[in-house]
Amino acid sequence: MLFKVDMTVNIPLDYPKEQAEALKATEKAYSQQLQREGKWRHIWRVAGLYANVSIFDVKDNEELHSILMGLPLYPFMEISVTPLCRHPSSVKDDDR
Repeated sequence: MLFKVDMTVNIPLDYPKEQAEALKATEKAYSQQLQREGKWRHIWRVAGLYANVSIFDVKDNEELHSILMGLPLYPFMEISVTPLCRHPSSVKDDDR
């Protein structure tokens, strides 16, 4: 199943910088592993914001929920999820 996920990160300004940097490094490693596995198909930065738009390709809602809850920055995120399906006019074969 494909999902579009909008994520905005709001780390409090008074959060310790060292802890924030450690969380960001862990988050990057986790997201890159999911990309290598094909579960996190695309990620785009939203210009001017600490935010991204991503496409996930996962088995079901539960798998997506587990992945999102596992994000190290999850406690500081606003997340919006939109399920997607293939458009009948698409010429792509891999956009299930």
